[in-house]
Amino acid sequence: MQPEVRSQYNRQFSEKKYRDFKDSIARAVDHVPPFRIAETPVFIPKPLKLLLEQACNEINQVVCAPGFKERTDNAIKHPTLKVPGEDYHTRFLQMDYGICLDESGNPFPQLIELQGFPSLYFFQELLSEKFREHFYIPDDYSVFMDDLNRHSYIELLRKVIIGDNHPENVVLLEIEPENQVTNIDFLRAQQLLGLKVLCITRLKKEGRKLYYLNDKGQKVPVYRIYNRVIFDELIKRPDLKREFYFKDEVDVEWVGHPNWFFRISKYIMPLLNHIKFVPTCLYLDQLVEYPDDLDNYVLKPLYSFAGSGVQLNVTAEMLDELEDRENYILQKKVAYEPFPIAPNGGVKVEIRMLMIWEHGKPNARIVNNLVRLSKGAMIGVKYNKDLDWVGASVGFFEPG
Repeated sequence: MQPEVRSQYNRQFSEKKYRDFKDSIARAVDHVPPFRIAETPVFIPKPLKLLLEQACNEINQVVCAPGFKERTDNAIKHPTLKVPGEDYHTRFLQMDYGICLDESGNPFPQLIELQGFPSLYFFQELLSEKFREHFYIPDDYSVFMDDLNRHSYIELLRKVIIGDNHPENVVLLEIEPENQVTNIDFLRAQQLLGLKVLCITRLKKEGRKLYYLNDKGQKVPVYRIYNRVIFDELIKRPDLKREFYFKDEVDVEWVGHPNWFFRISKYIMPLLNHIKFVPTCLYLDQLVEYPDDLDNYVLKPLYSFAGSGVQLNVTAEMLDELEDRENYILQKKVAYEPFPIAPNGGVKVEIRMLMIWEHGKPNARIVNNLVRLSKGAMIGVKYNKDLDWVGASVGFFEPG
């Protein structure tokens, strides 16, 4: 992908520049991220950019269609997981694409998964700025889409997350945010928007009203919650002492309502089988018999993050032993292409298209992206230990 730009980038790369680059990210928010940041961004050629846009738009037609809520009611498996106050549609939408080759040998995106839950919208802005500050990036290449630039992108996030509220009345809600791998994203959100990063244990409740205590011990009302709490993790933490539970009826607006975590997830991938950018996906509990080529499928839990629970080597015996079959899908394997990105060999590329759906708009718009680079069997830091030119990155799109 983009061999001329890639060649120039690699020629000017040095380990010192890389160290300075990482140090500048840590200094920007006074925090050292615990995950590996890659040595390079990805330069995305215009044909692949157009394919990514097309893929997102075709999937958007399903997600944004009238009646989508009714089609996904079964995604929320238990009534105790359904949160009151669900909004008109998701505010955040992400789609992960593995970059493969088509029959003509050109880069082609294949959907790996999608989610209606906020991603690293703020860290990606910081990462792209620091890449541009320390390395060669063509001036006319951008990480942003839909005619956005850095300023308008940040203002869009402010409009969607803060709205007409004072920033102190908007909380980014997490479980022990300072201990989360993604804390750098929370710190950047606080830095840019002025919102309050808050552990769920510090959220107080009086009747239907929510508040927290500021550094002076004063009550600060909460009118909006920018939700970063993942249900899987919350369920595993019965030790948390808290006043607020998601099932509570409260006077608050969710920015990223928790129900969308379930509705827009791997759960809907079998509904997308008609789209050429989506590999065949099957609900495990609806299968009368297993595919003959079972070794060409991966087993995925419907609700998990960072590749947790994914099985690459699937057998009939493995599937027969599963008791909660309704919580799994089988997905056709995707052949990631190792591209000549690193000086020492090929690198697999996964691109997450970051989207925002504004109130009153017909569908979600692409605003930014997140890239993960891998040389391992799977995408993700824990599958790429002791390897270089892998990890968290971002894509710069060719103009046009």
